[in-house]
Amino acid sequence: MGSSGPKPLEEKAKPPPSFSENWKERILIPTLLAGTTGGGVGLVSKHRKTHGLANISATYATNFAIVSGCYCGAREFVRVVRKSEPDDLVNSTVAGFGSGALLGRLQGGQFGAFRYAVIFAVVGTAVDFATIKLRPALSSYKQSIFKDKEKNPGWLKLPEWSPIQVLDEEELAAKKAREKELYAAQSALGKLSKEES
Repeated sequence: MGSSGPKPLEEKAKPPPSFSENWKERILIPTLLAGTTGGGVGLVSKHRKTHGLANISATYATNFAIVSGCYCGAREFVRVVRKSEPDDLVNSTVAGFGSGALLGRLQGGQFGAFRYAVIFAVVGTAVDFATIKLRPALSSYKQSIFKDKEKNPGWLKLPEWSPIQVLDEEELAAKKAREKELYAAQSALGKLSKEES
């Protein structure tokens, strides 16, 4: 004898986040990372001698960014339409088929559409699955870094031989005194050389 009355607010499932929430981390950042990766792939491409390093790197970066932007946008569109969670792998598969079919059709006709749809679906779902599995490890690593930073604010120490040094007040005062002495000696030498000439 179940009750069919309205559920209390605590029992209702909260709605999935809208498209406008966190779009930077789900669309923009992966697109920028893919573009950067494409530029790196262009740097080691075998075509860099033929087409030139700058041209091939820019081409690879643009292509990687376009593919990633289309895929991530399609994934978020599917998530909003399906009203599902951001980590649902069905969104990745459907978005891979859709974006792969669209870009493949532009690239290689009907056969290209089928081939690219399958490739995008498999690769996109695999990357999203790996991201879901690695996210806890990366977040715990990030927390440990920031926790260490809070415990020891001087956690980043430069080696003694580095030309960049952080000086405390005493060392800074000693450095200024040495600079004054050096400036006074240089100006005295400059006056002597002018008098001799």
